[in-house]
Formats: sequence, structure tokens, C-alpha cells
Amino acid sequence: MYSVVNSFLWLVVKIPPFALNIHGGVVICTVMTDRIYIRDLTLRCIIGIFPEERRDKQDVVINVVLEADLAPAAVSDQIADTVDYKTLKKKILTLVENSAFNLIETLTDRIARLALEDRRVQRATVTVDKPGALRFARSVAVEVMRER
Repeated sequence: MYSVVNSFLWLVVKIPPFALNIHGGVVICTVMTDRIYIRDLTLRCIIGIFPEERRDKQDVVINVVLEADLAPAAVSDQIADTVDYKTLKKKILTLVENSAFNLIETLTDRIARLALEDRRVQRATVTVDKPGALRFARSVAVEVMRER
């Protein structure tokens, strides 16, 4: 993106998320390319606007991508230094199975915000599929990305 200010041409560059860490007294700048994936988590919940959708639980398929600095965990080999995806999965399960949202947009947003509760997660991308929502389509999906 270009911008002209006071006859100067400025190039505005979006810098990808990064983290500064200290390992052995050395400051390391890490561009956030580390990702944790939770794939095809299939759960059941009340979701939808029609009476039959409000009565019967339906399958939803959830995919989550967490962007975080995983270098400290790679060095230490300790769970305390990374995002505990098993704990996150349990939180997602509790949220989804106890929910009764009208829209998959709302459910998807809530899951992304839940992922960001861990301070190490800088960005969460969540996709929620609702199989069978449309005739002749395998599923309908909503994807959101939330970041700090």
C-alpha cells in the first residue's frame, strides 16, 4: 500500500506477527510461522434457526489453526512452554456441546476467542462446518480469523 504525505511517498508494509524471546541470554526475534492444527473435531450441538434445528443436536466439524511462538517448547521439550491443545479441545467441547446458537458465525467466533485466552496464541483461525445444512451440498462452513 502506498501513501503520499507532504510530497513524500511512503510504502506501508504489514509486518507479520513476531515474538521476541530470550534463550540463553540471546534475544531471538521469531516471525510467527509456527502453527498448531486441530483437525476435524466432530461435535454435536443445537445450532440453527429452524424449529427442528432447535430441537435436535446436529454435527459440526471444527478445524482450528493456532499461531504461536513454539520455539521455547522446541528448546525445552516441556508442555508448560507451549499451547496445550488437549486443554483447548476440552474447552471447545464444553462450549460447543452446551451451546444453542442460532448461527454458525457466532459459534465460530466464540471458539476463536476461546483459543485467544491462552496468551501465547497470537492468531486463531477457526472453521466450523455444518454438514447437510444445504441440500446438494456436503456442508456449509464459516471461517473466522481473530488476532491480538
